Amino acid sequence: MENNPIQSPFDVWRNGHSVYKIAYSNHETSFVKQLIPEIAVGLNVFDIFQILQSRFGTDKLGQALNPSVTYPSPLKGQQNGDWLKTSNMVGVNIRTIGNFFNLIKYLLTTGSGHDSIHILPIWEPGVVSSLYGKISWNINPEFFSEELKNAIPSLDTVEKQLKVVTNLIHMMGKSVGLDVIPHTDRFSELVFLHPQMFEWVKRKEHTILAVNTQNGLEVEDIIWAYLNQNGTANGSLISYSKSVFFDFKNPILSEQQRLEILFGRVDERDKRLSRRLEMMQQLLYHGLETLPVTMAPPYRGLHLVEKDFIYDKMGNKWYNYQFDRPEAMSRVFGPLARYKFYHAEHNQELEFDNPNVPAWEYVCQKYYECQQAYNFDFMRGDMAHVQPRSGGVPSEIGEFYDPLKAIKNYIVANGVKHFGFFAETFIAPPDTMGYGNEIDHLEAIEADSTLGDLQASPVGSDVFMTQLEEYISLAENRKFAPNFTMITADKDDPRFDEFYKKGNHLRFFVGLFLPILPSYMSLGFECRNAHLERGLNEEYTKLYVFQINDDAETDKVTHGPFIWGKNYGLFAELEKMKLLFETIQKETQFADFKWISKPSKTNFVAEWSVGNYCFMVNFHPVEMLSFSEKDNFELVYSSVDFVAEHECRVYRKK
Repeated sequence: MENNPIQSPFDVWRNGHSVYKIAYSNHETSFVKQLIPEIAVGLNVFDIFQILQSRFGTDKLGQALNPSVTYPSPLKGQQNGDWLKTSNMVGVNIRTIGNFFNLIKYLLTTGSGHDSIHILPIWEPGVVSSLYGKISWNINPEFFSEELKNAIPSLDTVEKQLKVVTNLIHMMGKSVGLDVIPHTDRFSELVFLHPQMFEWVKRKEHTILAVNTQNGLEVEDIIWAYLNQNGTANGSLISYSKSVFFDFKNPILSEQQRLEILFGRVDERDKRLSRRLEMMQQLLYHGLETLPVTMAPPYRGLHLVEKDFIYDKMGNKWYNYQFDRPEAMSRVFGPLARYKFYHAEHNQELEFDNPNVPAWEYVCQKYYECQQAYNFDFMRGDMAHVQPRSGGVPSEIGEFYDPLKAIKNYIVANGVKHFGFFAETFIAPPDTMGYGNEIDHLEAIEADSTLGDLQASPVGSDVFMTQLEEYISLAENRKFAPNFTMITADKDDPRFDEFYKKGNHLRFFVGLFLPILPSYMSLGFECRNAHLERGLNEEYTKLYVFQINDDAETDKVTHGPFIWGKNYGLFAELEKMKLLFETIQKETQFADFKWISKPSKTNFVAEWSVGNYCFMVNFHPVEMLSFSEKDNFELVYSSVDFVAEHECRVYRKK
């Protein structure tokens, strides 16, 4: 089942690596052949420099390795984010490969067929070290490469290394995107620095007393009292008023200065954590905590459960929040706090005609600064399906309709015209993940592409075929394009093994060769084990999105580095596809696309043409359908020698 035994790739690489490197250096291939990711990320830094220098030249490599230089994006000159509608993207959780520089090593295994790279969140994490619960705007220090610093001593900070990595990605001809997260850790440094940009709950034991602006003002008073009682973290004198300190637009004190006053220097991690916890204790003593993030209707209307609580290591009692009237997809994310984009003075109800403008301005400016610092080409908008208006998508879309839209437009308006928006939505039925029609919402937020949900069902199932038919229609008729998603980092989880036991080569084939849809693949898919039986926790990328050290959490805890799959038969088959893609791309640029037979819930054999090439795919989950030979065409690829089920073919006109 896609695990055919072949010669060890370690022996293949050991015996022929010089030939494969030369082919890459001479532009004969757009990736290094026979290089499995596990070998790639273990290559020596100087070996990587030599490979890149041979292909791109000394001058280009020197520019890219200089963090004070911004290497131009291959998309510079594009007038909008439409390029995302046909991009083939790879998502990478840096934890699975150890550090930012190892991303460059991994990208040597990807070809021109994958032209964009999505880096999962890059900031310092908070509770359970979740990448999606940042505590600050500091780049995650765990992604620092000692190897790179030893090779180039001037690259001595994680920020410099990230800049060099985005430079190298651009040099390699690929775009790169960041995760835009509209929330932070419940007690991040930012909630103390900007209390008015978050919602605060005043409670007594398990009873919520109020959720309003007054709570935020009380938080300011408590933090100010803490500063006066305990002194500043950097030893400076307090020569300013409370109102001056908490004014985020204050020209007297920069945000960095205020953070150092509250917590200390960036490199004083223990001190910063200690002071943050001390402030948290003060707030909890007064019954104050941030309101957690909610997902899906009804969004609002939370209460605390009297008998549902836990104690943390400091003895704090944390009650779980639940919805008063939950619906099918209602979720409370206890470790996270969303920015207060709208005021809510009465019964937790959001006032959409009363936006909290400073919060909008702040997140737009901060993400723009990040884009500028590292030259990102697009944003992956986390939880883009959030649409909390119970009336659905309004007929008129105002300036404060959606924060992700605002961030994208802010960056574009400031001169980055090609900046794209890849939305995390699943194209769910109306009133499921968000109020109203999610398709209308995607157009309202001006998304260029969206993730979709093809990764969440087996190839050829009724759900899969129905969704695929719909996605093709959306790409043809709407302003955004859904992705043909192979797998995501959060679907590489033991709970979802059933989706990927068959047909993974077909997922890759369609994602690569069907130009009407963009595609998304997360790192590790190319050699992922079939998992006919559950694998070790360390084999699943999802379990590296967080870091849980509690052995009681047997299904989530990891005890070491990510373990790459050993499905070398699948890897070899995908490499054949990548090489064929290069040939077809050179001849056709994948223009002149035509449908011959569209896939649908009743049609399992899809067929399309690009130039002189014809592509055929069998989606049927059980039957091995026979393909008729095509007159005046020669067969140039078939997956039948790899596995009979879900055959994929490519023909070329004679």
